[in-house]
Parts: sequence; structure tokens; C-alpha cells
Amino acid sequence: MAAADGKLEMLRSVPLFSSMRGRDLEAVGRMADTVDVPAGRTLMRQGDQGGEMYVIASGSVRVERNGAEIATLGAGQAVGEMSLLSEGPRLATVTTLEPTTAFVLGHREFHTLLADSAELRQCILDNLAARIRALDDKGTL
Repeated sequence: MAAADGKLEMLRSVPLFSSMRGRDLEAVGRMADTVDVPAGRTLMRQGDQGGEMYVIASGSVRVERNGAEIATLGAGQAVGEMSLLSEGPRLATVTTLEPTTAFVLGHREFHTLLADSAELRQCILDNLAARIRALDDKGTL
């Protein structure tokens, strides 16, 4: 049970999931597969079609856009949220910097959860609206 609790804590640290009710977060946790990825592996490539997101449990990744590094992410951070919500071209290339363990959430499975729970859909929409407001407040929209 402790491993499952750690997984749920890690998922809750992701802004997209941070305000979910316990049972909704547990449902997300059940659908998240755990993968171990060696150093130097490309998780996603800018422009490729995406259909999943990754939550980093341990290790780190480099995020590049148009060939320039824009971020280094580690445990508790996520990449690929846009593809979880709406399949489409990847906005960045993400490569593991060291052996990395991640939780993978697929678009199709996540949308099945959304279809089954109006409360979960509302939680995601509220979170997205808050993130858009924050971008607008920064003048980046």
C-alpha cells in the first residue's frame, strides 16, 4: 500500500491533478503505468503525434524546443499534459538525462475516466482555467 500512496502523492504534485478528490486521483493512479527508461532515451519528439503524458517519479529529463533547452525536470514534474487532454503534435522534445522512472497516462484511458465523471471533468476544466488566468496575469497570452 505504501508504494500506491507514494504514487498518488506524486500524481497529486502535478498541477493538473492537484485539486482532484481522493477517489478521482485513485482512478488516475490505477490507469497510470510505471515505466523504467534508461538514460539518453527520447520520450517524445517535437512535432510527433502525442497521446500520453509522463509524470517523473525519479530521475530527470531535458526539455528542448526548436533545438534549444528550455527546462530540466525531475521527480514530481510532468511532461506531455497537452497530449493527455487533446492528442496532437508534441510541443517539445524530451530526453532522459539519467535512468528515469515515470508514470505514463494515456489519452484514451484518461478520456474514458472523464466521460464517466462530471466532477473529474469539472476539476480539470477549473485547473486549466486557473492556469490560463495565470498566464494572462503574466502577460504571456
